[in-house]
Amino acid sequence: MVLKISKRGQIPPFIVMDVLRAANRRQAEGKEVLHLELGQPATGAPAGVIAAAHQMLDSDLLGYTEAFGILSVRERISEYYAQLHDVSVDPERIIITTGSSGGFVLAFTAAFDVGDRVAIADPGYPGSRNILLGLGIEPVLVPTGPETRFQPTLELLDKIDGKLDGLIVASPSNPTGTMLDESELQALSDYCRDRGVRLISDEIYHGITYEQPGVSALRFDNNAVVINSFSKYFSMTGWRVGWMVVPTDLLRSIECLAQNLFISAPTLSQYGAGAAFDCTDELNANVARYAENRQILLSGLPVAGFDRLAPVDGAFYVYADISSLTNDSEIFCRRMLDETGVAATPGTDFDQGRGNAYVRFSFSGPTAVIAKAVERLQHWTAKTG
Repeated sequence: MVLKISKRGQIPPFIVMDVLRAANRRQAEGKEVLHLELGQPATGAPAGVIAAAHQMLDSDLLGYTEAFGILSVRERISEYYAQLHDVSVDPERIIITTGSSGGFVLAFTAAFDVGDRVAIADPGYPGSRNILLGLGIEPVLVPTGPETRFQPTLELLDKIDGKLDGLIVASPSNPTGTMLDESELQALSDYCRDRGVRLISDEIYHGITYEQPGVSALRFDNNAVVINSFSKYFSMTGWRVGWMVVPTDLLRSIECLAQNLFISAPTLSQYGAGAAFDCTDELNANVARYAENRQILLSGLPVAGFDRLAPVDGAFYVYADISSLTNDSEIFCRRMLDETGVAATPGTDFDQGRGNAYVRFSFSGPTAVIAKAVERLQHWTAKTG
């Protein structure tokens, strides 16, 4: 007898994890790998976070917290919005989550029903698209490109047939690193409010920007759902803690879902996260290193033949058009790893239709690794070209 398997799990894989597996196997064979594939800081949590965690390990039972998280930490997040964005956010609207992924699951489950249609930029973060698919929600892909700086526009949204129930925006975005400026985000917020579309703003790369600071959707729409994380700017990836800001009409639904799906975010991680706001000197030093790495790639990749790059306004990615070099980014990335030791992510992870012509390079690692990778790629393309 063949037992039923749910269609919910029949979603595309997260290809970057396949790249990581291949890179780890190469390392296990004693070969060098220069990691430009993973979107995580190369640094651990700040010293203040580690100290707070040690203190709590010695003094607290670390039982469950309430589903929305420790109130004192939510109050620190509220202060963060007041200081950085000049926005007043009631701590009661802030929910601490198991990473941003837990926030997306709660937001999508509370705001949308099976069969609802949610627009999302293409290319975009595959996790958001695939969580929607797993929940039976239709991701409506908005094909963006260099002409729109890889961000959705009102004109692109107007071309969509049928009613939308939601729109996801990401600024800075993964994989492109592009950002929406204040007027663009306000226009999208107005569009959603006027049409009864739920706006979900992915702001997990706020704090990692190079020309202008990130703008929060909370500036324009109290009905927006904002997702953020301690994984990127705060350098706490493995702690699995993030937060979301939600409108009052979703609070009870999300609370019930959080109680049943997660009970609460990890307690030790929550205490550590509360201390992270006192570590800005250390965290801003990380951003300064990202800025140096960014410049190395923006200067060096064109010499290696990667001369069509998305603007890198924020985050720690360069999204490169490699159509002049290949029409199969997955094969290209495998060859690049095998022949140079440089691990990068094929664009098919982020854009299933056009990603064969793109590669994403992460520059979150040590500066010496980034510089060495660029040098390897320059030699490789000179030899193979």
